[in-house]
Amino acid sequence: MATLTIFEDLGISLLLGLLVGLQRQHVLAPLGGIRTFPLVTVFGTVCALLAGTYGGWIVAVGLAGVIATALAGKMTHSVRNDDRSGLTTVVAMPLMYAVGAYLVNGNWSVAVAVGGAVAILLEMKLELHGIVARLGDTDIKAIMQFVLISCVILPVLPNQTFGWYDVLNPREIWWMVVLVVGISLGGYVVWKFFGQQAGTVLGGILGGTISSTATTVTFARRSRLAPSSVRAASTVIMISTTVSLIRVAVEMSVVGQQSMLKGVLPMSVLISAGMLLCLVGWFRTRKETETMPEQTNPTELRSALVFGTLYAIILFAVAATKTHFEKSGLYVVAVISGLTDMDAITLSTSRMVSAGRLTAETGWRVIVSAVMANLIFKAALVAALGHRKLFLSIAFLFGILFIAGAILIATLP
Repeated sequence: MATLTIFEDLGISLLLGLLVGLQRQHVLAPLGGIRTFPLVTVFGTVCALLAGTYGGWIVAVGLAGVIATALAGKMTHSVRNDDRSGLTTVVAMPLMYAVGAYLVNGNWSVAVAVGGAVAILLEMKLELHGIVARLGDTDIKAIMQFVLISCVILPVLPNQTFGWYDVLNPREIWWMVVLVVGISLGGYVVWKFFGQQAGTVLGGILGGTISSTATTVTFARRSRLAPSSVRAASTVIMISTTVSLIRVAVEMSVVGQQSMLKGVLPMSVLISAGMLLCLVGWFRTRKETETMPEQTNPTELRSALVFGTLYAIILFAVAATKTHFEKSGLYVVAVISGLTDMDAITLSTSRMVSAGRLTAETGWRVIVSAVMANLIFKAALVAALGHRKLFLSIAFLFGILFIAGAILIATLP
């Protein structure tokens, strides 16, 4: 290796050790501080350099020495009944040794990212412990179920197409499940920490992230029991609906990628119109507060299976309709799907466009048609469950979005 490269590796190793050592010294960690950790990381780099000449066993022996030293220090402080001698530093020392060793033949940016992450994790002890303390059994179950969905089930599914029309790929279908459940779980986690005292704006944002339909049902029922909440409920429903449009746009861009660029303009128009209506509603209700209702676990395996099945059915229906019927048949599928679930039709249509089975022009029109059907469905829910004044307000707001969608479908090329 060139001398300059060697000194660069040693310099980065030293700085990363100083960073982690500074944090350990600041919290008065007894096993290592501002001097020990730089020595550990530089030791790892030197061992990796020597391994190029004498063999990789040197790195292994060095790692064993660091682990033995850390454990010996831990045992010494335990004998002295030092309550501050936890396992965190014992784990951090060999990890930083490995970071120093990795620098020699690895990517320095990866080593810097790992070293910085270690320092942040060590520093955020109280914050992380506080987060865990606020999580209940249901929340831990939700996280573990998402791990099951994304890290256990997904990798074992076959990555090939089956059945008629060559569109049903189990792994791709489950990827869509992971995407939708992940978005909902993110909203659920934010609600867990902030949403219980959320105001109108945050309540609408979280509602749209988790489920805009469920939010509409909840606040419609609340308006019937408390007519004074009609204006706030209208704003929350409108915000959640606009967020659901943003969610649709994100799903289009993630799944359709470059193929769905033509759908950016119509979705941007709908989102902009929705945000403008939300802003007007916020000015009318900015002094009012709304509490978010209790949210359910969005990662239930049964719900994931139901969505995966629905997505597969719609994907199959779109492919079959494209093959055997006129283009108008696609809009029938979109309207039926959009009445209950926007995610499935958005993801299936974007997937078909990405695979070249649908044109982008047809794709975004199908999705916008589903959006319009979903607006009608939610307005019907408000009419059935909510106060009459809330229905009139929602009918007016959704009517503007519906007309905008119809104009976009009719006029854009």
